[in-house]
Amino acid sequence: MTEATDVYSPFDPAFQADPYPAYRRLRDEDPVHRHTDPPFWALSRFEDVWDAVRDHGTFSSASGLTFYEDEIGKLGLAPTMVMLDPPRHTVLRRLISHGFTPRRTAAMEDRLRAFVRARLAVMREREAGGETVDLHRDLSSPLPTFALAELLDVPEADRARFGPWVSALTTFQDQGFDTGAMLEGSGARAVAEMFAYFGGVIAERRARPGDDLISVLTTAEADGERLTDWDVLGFCFVIVAGGNDTTGNLVSHAVALLSGRPDQRGLVARDPSLIPNALLESLRLEGSVQALGRTTTRPVAIRGVEIPAGEKVMLLYGAANRDEREFGPSAGELDVTRAIPRHLGFASGVHFCIGSHLARLQARVALEELLAAHPRVDVDQPRAKRLMSPFTRGWVSLPAYLGGQPMCG
Repeated sequence: MTEATDVYSPFDPAFQADPYPAYRRLRDEDPVHRHTDPPFWALSRFEDVWDAVRDHGTFSSASGLTFYEDEIGKLGLAPTMVMLDPPRHTVLRRLISHGFTPRRTAAMEDRLRAFVRARLAVMREREAGGETVDLHRDLSSPLPTFALAELLDVPEADRARFGPWVSALTTFQDQGFDTGAMLEGSGARAVAEMFAYFGGVIAERRARPGDDLISVLTTAEADGERLTDWDVLGFCFVIVAGGNDTTGNLVSHAVALLSGRPDQRGLVARDPSLIPNALLESLRLEGSVQALGRTTTRPVAIRGVEIPAGEKVMLLYGAANRDEREFGPSAGELDVTRAIPRHLGFASGVHFCIGSHLARLQARVALEELLAAHPRVDVDQPRAKRLMSPFTRGWVSLPAYLGGQPMCG
């Protein structure tokens, strides 16, 4: 193992702004990297991350998904589905899958398309009035909030709560799960408010079930077992906290990447059938989830390096998805026609993203409508503001020009 001191510095703003040179050094020089403070290992090559994420027996999710010990337990919460291993994880996922089906989400396409068109109309009006529109704040971020609210049948008056919850939880995560911040900060309050709100919704749906996802989950049954209130609460937490910003960032990253390559943007605008693959390529290049942790259950040797049992291991999806060994010498370049037989944008194995079909649907509809109406849409990268996070990659603000970048002078 070659020493690569300070190459992977997840809380360094310079690293967060552009982690990809450091990722390449890790892949080339130190693919099984030991970080000292906090102590954990980091895997950066595609093959190693792919194998680890699919080996839940060795790389367990039960001790949390960051490089900190028991981050959820410190809040006094039981683990959600994403922090469980089989066999319990298998049972919960099967029960939840009864309601969270591709067919149920596909039925939302018309409502999603109407929402996107309405947002674009507002953005056009603002731009025509001389305002600079913000692709992320005006379109990408509100879209998953709307989708989840529709799926869960959240009353219109309550939907404004989602945005602040997601924002607080993201900030909370990026504080490094500091105990004081967890117990006193906005993240802890957001968790408490979210659980109190959805606790009331679950009780109401158990008493008067409808056709929404929460109602379906309260009645789902497999082998005589039903989901408890906590199981349903945990699922609501996962899709609100984990599905909102990741999907919004997928849409914004796709538009930003296409803006940087007008030739590729032109290909997709002329042939919308390329959009699903363009989204997959965007997710590969700019993954909303850059890294998640596991804990070893036994000693394991990788590339001649032995990782002891009980060690935290960060799986660097953002590094693995740009590995030239898997994707060839152009791995760092956008190619909307690239064949991508496997990738880690939605993880893999037992924890493959249960909401992937909903994320893909939202992003496809957003790009179809955006590029059909504004094939030269461009973003103002110098004025954009990135989300600074050790675990996720995304945007706070992404100013855009629907008709293309204005000419200077």
